[in-house]
Amino acid sequence: MDWLRVAGRHVVNEAGERVVLRGFGLGGWLNMENFITGYGSSEVLHRQAMREVLGDDLYDDFFSGFLSAFFGDADAAFLASVGVNSLRIPLNYRHLEDDLRPGVIREDGFAQLDRAIDACAAHGVYTIIDLHAAPGGQSGHWHCDTLFHRPQLWEHAHFQQRTIGIWQAIADHYRDQPWVAGYNFLNEPAAEDPRDLVDLYRRLEAAVREIDPRHMLFLDGNRFAKEFTGFPEPLPNTVYALHQYPPPCVFDAGPYPGESFGELYDRDRVKREFEAMAGYMLEHDVPIWVGEFGPVYTGEPDADRMKRQLLVDELEIYDEHDAGWSLWTYKDMGMMGLVYARPDSPWLTRTIDVRAKKARLGVDVGGSTDAEIAEVIDPIMARFAREFPWFEPYPFGIESHVGRLVRAILFAEPLAYEFARCFAGITSEDAAAIVSSFRFDQCDTNDDVCAIVAKACHAPARV
Repeated sequence: MDWLRVAGRHVVNEAGERVVLRGFGLGGWLNMENFITGYGSSEVLHRQAMREVLGDDLYDDFFSGFLSAFFGDADAAFLASVGVNSLRIPLNYRHLEDDLRPGVIREDGFAQLDRAIDACAAHGVYTIIDLHAAPGGQSGHWHCDTLFHRPQLWEHAHFQQRTIGIWQAIADHYRDQPWVAGYNFLNEPAAEDPRDLVDLYRRLEAAVREIDPRHMLFLDGNRFAKEFTGFPEPLPNTVYALHQYPPPCVFDAGPYPGESFGELYDRDRVKREFEAMAGYMLEHDVPIWVGEFGPVYTGEPDADRMKRQLLVDELEIYDEHDAGWSLWTYKDMGMMGLVYARPDSPWLTRTIDVRAKKARLGVDVGGSTDAEIAEVIDPIMARFAREFPWFEPYPFGIESHVGRLVRAILFAEPLAYEFARCFAGITSEDAAAIVSSFRFDQCDTNDDVCAIVAKACHAPARV
């Protein structure tokens, strides 16, 4: 039970021995995501729709059961058996604070997080707490659980102060817990003016350090953990994090090595892009942590073999640079997860039709594209090109912007209600059986990825 800290470009334990944090992200749990469990739109809308269908009491039982089933002691034991030593736990601020009572911390909101941290600690696995969805949203994308397409966090001091208050509560709660490796302040921020992000990080660091001077901090780069433009000298005891999702990782990519979306990608290209994103860390000689990466698997043998080769290449590149990593994601419905719900499970069979519609409408973030609704998207894009040729919205341009508005909001929101209707009329016994679809002993494992990760975890740290 060693406290971890930053020493130069390494993370070390209390004896000064290097510890390379290698693990997974626990996506879809305390911050649900639509491609992980199948619903449409944002978690807040998903929960609203489910409450309307189930009623208050059954709703509470359903989601309490889901959280208990999705991660438990068996999951922590399995992670340890694979060889990983860390788990990044994404957190939605709504577990700790209600929008109708801003600034009032819900102490009961720590219960599930405590349970996961204790389970991991019992198996020698460190945890990193990640605020994946901050009040107002640090980006305009679905994983911030916001109903807006603009990140309100950067436009309202109210949301920033609430974010600081949440982190102060987290720091106070875990200040004496060494199995918490540290605090990942914001997942994938997207501040159009990078000075806004730098300023908020400075304020967060000062507020947390008043309460908890020991835990490491993990700071994502801007524009979805890709850029460190404007970052000042590194903060003390701080790890800097990048996320790397090269085009060959997505479900409809071309061959790897080979061409994806008009660009040639091989190991050297992946390595160059990693080193470019890690430039700040390499220049300042501080630890590198790849907070997210990972391929989307399709079930097609040749394609998945190439995706696994990409994973092998990434892990070797990270090892060459002493970079820690957190592979996305631990558990899902079979797209990226090390562990996944079986296709014949109650959750998947009950929702199969609405998930097919979701894919047909291009709403499935991990498994569909604009091409599914080209008859809608193409005329909009053509009109934009004629009327606003100069328009290049932050952070990823016009194609991403239109796709977000049309696919992730316009078409996705009604699907949240259709997904909820899949559970109409269920009993409490039905609910227990449905959520057990994600219990470890009811899931399957991606054994090929297990073998790759196990090998990477047992590789000795480089000098």
